[in-house]
Amino acid sequence: MARAATSERGAPEARSDGDGGAEAGRRLRPGDPGHPGAWQPPSGASRRSVDAIDDALGGSSGRPYVTFAEPDTSPWTSAESDGDVRRRPRPTGARAAAMAACVVLGVGLIGGAAAGSWLTGDSGPDDTRVGFAAAGALWHGVPVDELFPPTVQGEGAGPGGTDRTWTRVAVAPDSGCADAFDPLLRQALAPVGCLRLLRATYTDATRSNVTTVGLMFTKADATGMATLKAHFARDGLDRRTDLMPRPYAAKGTVAAGFGADQRASWTISVLTDVPVVVYAVSGFADGRTVTEPQPADDAMRSDATTAPAQAGLGHEAQGLADRIERGLRKTAASASEQPS
Repeated sequence: MARAATSERGAPEARSDGDGGAEAGRRLRPGDPGHPGAWQPPSGASRRSVDAIDDALGGSSGRPYVTFAEPDTSPWTSAESDGDVRRRPRPTGARAAAMAACVVLGVGLIGGAAAGSWLTGDSGPDDTRVGFAAAGALWHGVPVDELFPPTVQGEGAGPGGTDRTWTRVAVAPDSGCADAFDPLLRQALAPVGCLRLLRATYTDATRSNVTTVGLMFTKADATGMATLKAHFARDGLDRRTDLMPRPYAAKGTVAAGFGADQRASWTISVLTDVPVVVYAVSGFADGRTVTEPQPADDAMRSDATTAPAQAGLGHEAQGLADRIERGLRKTAASASEQPS
């Protein structure tokens, strides 16, 4: 005869004697009719109890007959531990393929990022400091023709996108900055210190314009250069006529008459990736005095009507400064890659 026993948790445990023991002790699986929680169609007794409640409450015994749908029957595996009947999805071909694709994609992204960093030369803070210091030493370790090429091509640098060609006519001896700048500009540049100044003067293909371009190597670090750049931008120091750079007038050349009164347009650029201030100032080769000098940005505007703008002197200053600056950055990058 069947009898009830109590487990350690106090719950009754079914036991049986005789031939029915194996059947009674068999573990019920989800979906078996006798398993708790398995879907079962409503029995007649449960239906009769519902009708009895309707009669007692005075409700209609003809309310709709509602049942729940059968549960999901997708592939599953049974748990190994006793009493654990939670459904566990069995891996399918589609799921395995999706997982494999995710792994491949993740590995590819990581590998691509690493390769891109290597190819583009992305570096950490230490490498950046080394490159910055190497650039600061270029003034005495690089041939002048590399910093100031004898001929500079300015594709699309002229008004309306026309091409320009500049020919170097003179190179100034490397020097300090004491006599190279007007007092106010020298004062504005003082926070970064002047290590060395390199200058060269060019003329255009028609020899009607002259332009001096300069590279002032500073004593500052990257933070100091960034601070100076922000100061120039905030106070518009690169646009003030009392802060125009001085030209380099070389005797016996087309630029012999290029003095302070002949300055027509200029540009000043404070770099932050190398400790250098790049500038250029342009004027007429015939030595005429300019009464209304104009910053290169303004003189390059299509609606500008000043004499420097009409002569394209804003384009001369900006175009030449941009190309000397690009060459400097290229040289600095090569120097930082060389083993010390």
